[in-house]
Amino acid sequence: MQLKECVFIDGVRTANARAHAEKGWFKQVKPDQTLAAVYKALFERNPKVKPEDVDTVIVGTANPSGMQNDIGRLAWLAHGYPERTASQTVSNQCPSGMTATINAARAIMTGEADIMIAAGVEDMEKVPMGANMAFPDKFMERYYILDIPMGNTAEKVAALYNISRADQENMAVHSHKCAYAATTSGKFKNEIVPVMGKDDAGNDLLVDKDQWVRESLDPAQMATMKTPFKPDGTVTAATSSPLTAGAAALLMMSREKADELGLSYTYKYKFGVQEGNDPTIMGMGPAVCIDKLLKKTGVNKEDIGAVEMNEAFAAQALACIRETGIDKPNAPFEKVNLWGGAIALGHPLGESGARIIVTLLNVLKNEKPDAKYGIATLCGGFGNGVAVMIEKV
Repeated sequence: MQLKECVFIDGVRTANARAHAEKGWFKQVKPDQTLAAVYKALFERNPKVKPEDVDTVIVGTANPSGMQNDIGRLAWLAHGYPERTASQTVSNQCPSGMTATINAARAIMTGEADIMIAAGVEDMEKVPMGANMAFPDKFMERYYILDIPMGNTAEKVAALYNISRADQENMAVHSHKCAYAATTSGKFKNEIVPVMGKDDAGNDLLVDKDQWVRESLDPAQMATMKTPFKPDGTVTAATSSPLTAGAAALLMMSREKADELGLSYTYKYKFGVQEGNDPTIMGMGPAVCIDKLLKKTGVNKEDIGAVEMNEAFAAQALACIRETGIDKPNAPFEKVNLWGGAIALGHPLGESGARIIVTLLNVLKNEKPDAKYGIATLCGGFGNGVAVMIEKV
């Protein structure tokens, strides 16, 4: 059987808002509503595609409980979309949105589907990280439980790979600097769907930019911050991704169907990989996945034009960049997170895997239009890394 080509028609996201009951711009917006906003935008921007034409919607979320319980199906139905369109939830911790994208691409490439929506959503205030989670007894026998929390894994990576606090803080400064420049110059306008939220005072606020982005960080102030995960450690709140809420979605289809509908496209899904690793250094997932992706495709790292690597922590992102040699060892980078990363933009767990693909498509088109390939990759809690390669058609 000859595989079909899977092309990206469009990708959108909400802004990433602070996950806070009082100060978060989405404090009165539920996760199904952020998903509904990105669905609506996809259909409005692509009127030749109707909701009833979509074969399946796959939504990734890290914590599928409470308001996010089977949100892939329930959100689709709640907002009036066709019952006959299959819609489901996948959970793979932080890579969930990217896992949804890989699953959608596979369905298209094998001919099981013509049109798919892959999405990711998370609201870390309304469904807290680790909500309703219980570890198997045998897992706790195999691993020391205090090595499993995300901040602790970042400290372990920093120690193992000699990532200094100064280098982590430098990366955080540049993450905000790049994100602020991209925001103020309007580079995110093509991907961010405005959603009505609330400001700190409870007044209506049209949320059309990421809430966490700062114009600048004060290095002197950062140097005084406590290290909450380890006494005399190196990881601080300033070098960690913050608690966030948001949604992202990608409209994908076979190249044949896109041509039949007369739709334009610039990039296609080339390949995706998933690779497990030691959960006590879960942040190294992108390193093993990038290596695997390049070997599987035969593409040289020098041919990669842009990389979106989720910054769960500066420590793990820097370690992965250095291990793979995908970019310079220190920020500012030439390929990685040119519009800023999760330290500045926020990291709504299961949303991020879809969000970084949306951003990668726009970075490639606007910053690296001559590049043939791009990579999106992220780590995941308990040691699951994922990476996807995008190719210009």
